[in-house]
Amino acid sequence: MLAAILAKHIEDFGVASDGRLFRGARGGPIADSVTGLAWRQARAEALSKDDFEAGVALRPYDLRHACVTGWLNAGVDPAQVAEWAGHSVTVLLRVYVRCIVGRDEIA
Repeated sequence: MLAAILAKHIEDFGVASDGRLFRGARGGPIADSVTGLAWRQARAEALSKDDFEAGVALRPYDLRHACVTGWLNAGVDPAQVAEWAGHSVTVLLRVYVRCIVGRDEIA
């Protein structure tokens, strides 16, 4: 479904000369203030009031962290997760080791 939405967007609006999918009103990058406002509105609509106020997914980057943590907690091999995330295994485990839960029961 997301692929269809993006394909329709490209059909309707094209892409910027440098390949960016979304661009500002004058063709350049979207201003951080615009992105921030859209992110806050999306969080308010998607999250419960408690999660919103607790700061869940406060920044778009937090989704990356949640994805990597989810992969590790699901049992995906750390070497594979490191490759997908663009980390070395050493960096991956140093950053995410405290986020891995429940693996001791499996071991």
